[in-house]
Amino acid sequence: MELPETHYATSGGVSIAYQVLGEGPFDIVYVPGFVSHLELRWRVPSFSASLAELAEFSRLILFDKRGTGMSDPVGGAPTLETRMDDLRAVMDAVGSQRAAIVGVSEGGPMSALFAATYPARTAARAPSRWPPCARWPTGSRTKSRRSPTTSAGAAAREPGGRSSP
Repeated sequence: MELPETHYATSGGVSIAYQVLGEGPFDIVYVPGFVSHLELRWRVPSFSASLAELAEFSRLILFDKRGTGMSDPVGGAPTLETRMDDLRAVMDAVGSQRAAIVGVSEGGPMSALFAATYPARTAARAPSRWPPCARWPTGSRTKSRRSPTTSAGAAAREPGGRSSP
C-alpha cells in the first residue's frame, strides 16, 4: 500500500498532522492513544493492514494529536478540551460533517468528550483496545471475537450511524 499523503490542519495556532484514505460512504476518525506517528505506523504490517481494512469500507481519517508524531510539539500535556478541538479542526479540514469516532487507549476519554459535546458530528463511538497486533488472551485473534475493524464498521452502520459524504 502506498503511504497516504500527510496534510496539516490548524487548531489554536498548532499544526495537526492528518491523513485520509478510502472513499467509503461514511467517515471513521481514528483517535490514537498516548504515542502515535502517522508515517511510522505504516511500517508495522499488522497495524497498516488493519487500517487498510477500515479504509476498504469507509473514508478513514487519521491524525497525530498535538505534541505527538508529526504534529507540532507543545509544552505540557494538553487538556481533553484542547485535544477535542484538534479533532474538530481535522474533521473541518477534510470536510467531515459526521463520523464514527474510534478512540484507542488514551484517545478514548477524548473521543467520549467529543461525542458528548458534538453529538451531531458523532455518528457512533467505538472505544477500542488496539493496537491490532496485540494478542487476545488466548494467544491469537479468533473469528469469535470482534476485532476493532468490525466493531468500528458495525458501529458506523447502526441506525443513524451513516454520515453524510
